[in-house]
Parts: sequence; structure tokens; C-alpha cells
Amino acid sequence: METRIHPTAVIDPSAEIGPGVEIGPYCVIHAGVVLGEGCWLQNHVTVAGPTNIGKGNRFFAFASIGQQTQDLKYQGEPTYLEIGDENTFREFVTVHRGSLPGARTVVGSHGNFLAYSHVAHDCVVGDHVISSNNGTLAGHVVLEDYAILGGLTAVHQFCRIGELAITGGCSKIVQDVPPFMIADGNPAVVRGVNTIGMERRGLSPEVIKLMKDAYRAIYRRGLNTSQALDELRKPAENCAELAHLIAFVEESERGIIR
Repeated sequence: METRIHPTAVIDPSAEIGPGVEIGPYCVIHAGVVLGEGCWLQNHVTVAGPTNIGKGNRFFAFASIGQQTQDLKYQGEPTYLEIGDENTFREFVTVHRGSLPGARTVVGSHGNFLAYSHVAHDCVVGDHVISSNNGTLAGHVVLEDYAILGGLTAVHQFCRIGELAITGGCSKIVQDVPPFMIADGNPAVVRGVNTIGMERRGLSPEVIKLMKDAYRAIYRRGLNTSQALDELRKPAENCAELAHLIAFVEESERGIIR
């Protein structure tokens, strides 16, 4: 595979550029960067390091990847960014390295990060996520697989967005959003179950029904969280998705949004 580098690009000699990479005009690649096979950088893209980027990622104009954390406690120690394969980072997306010595920000594979999205220090982002325009993750946020951030969603530090959860546009997330749920508002509340998302993922009608039952138990029947989870444990024995929902809620440190 032919590697193509525009003559105006500035690339540190220590950077590792994989086969088939295309680097467009006025891109800047710093020391400590690894660009995997088949990555494409449109123009005016900056990648700082240490950053390890997998195969087939696409970076549009003015994306800034792997810059140091904005955490004021950062003292210049080595921190890292790891990005998987086949992600798309649109215009002006920013993704920062970790904040403590040896810490990592991790982005999975097959994500779609729309214009002006931000992934802050020490976040862990799963696979197949979508961050709509101006979706903003503060530090130490976890975004599980197939989660979707609506445009202008702001997520408070240390919060988690569960698998196949979705947030409405302009939502303010200050606690955890359980898997398979829809959250919306400022501050956000859970509005229902992401039925369409589950159908598109091919979840069975039986699993979708169990998720609707879980929503009613947690949010609509006046039970406290412990009571609701106790009711769900028996059906969760034969449903991995429901078991994941229960574990997610039990492990929540900030509490789930109501």
C-alpha cells in the first residue's frame, strides 16, 4: 500500500507512519505518534503524542488529537492516548491524553465523532459509539459500546453512559445513564427505553420486553433501587443484557439519573 504525504505536512522523524497512510496539506505529526495502516488525515490535522492510533481511522480538517490534558494539575508527566480502528473524527474534534503519570485515554473502534466533539483526559470510550456535534465528555467518563450522545450533550466528569443508551440534544448529564435507556433534559432524566436502538442491534422482542419491565421497575413503580434490582435478578439469569444493566446500576458511584 502506498503512503502519501503532502509536502507541506510536518512530521517528527520519530513518528511511525503505517502503510497506506495519507497525510494531507499542513498536517502536523509530533513525536511519539503511531499511525496505523490506512489512516487518512485530510488537512490541518494535528496529532501529538504519545498516541497510538490503529488502522483505517479518518481525521477531518482541524481535528486535534493527543494533546495534553486541560487538567490544571497536570505537571508534564508522560501520559497516553490509544485509539482503535475505523473511527471517524470530523472537523475540530479534540481528544486528549491522560492526566496522571502513565494514565491513558482510550477510544475503541468504529466510532463516529461529529464536528466539535470532545473526549477529555482519562475517558474510556467503547466501540460503535456516536458523539453528535459538540458532544462533550469531561475527564474520566466511560462511554460504553453503541452509546449515542445527542448534539450539545455535556457529560460531567466520572459519569458513565451505558451500552446502547442515548441522550437527547442539549442534555446535561451529572449522573450515570443506565444501559438501553433514553436520557434527556437539563439536568437529564430517563424518559424511556431505547427500543429503536435495540431493534436495530437485533435484540429479540423478549429482551426488549425485559428492558421495558426493568425501566418500569426502576423508574415508574415507586420502588427504591435495591427493591427494583431484586425483582429483576431472576429474569436476568437468562438475559445477559439485563444482567449487564443490573451490574451497571450496582457499580454506580455517582448514582443513576432518575
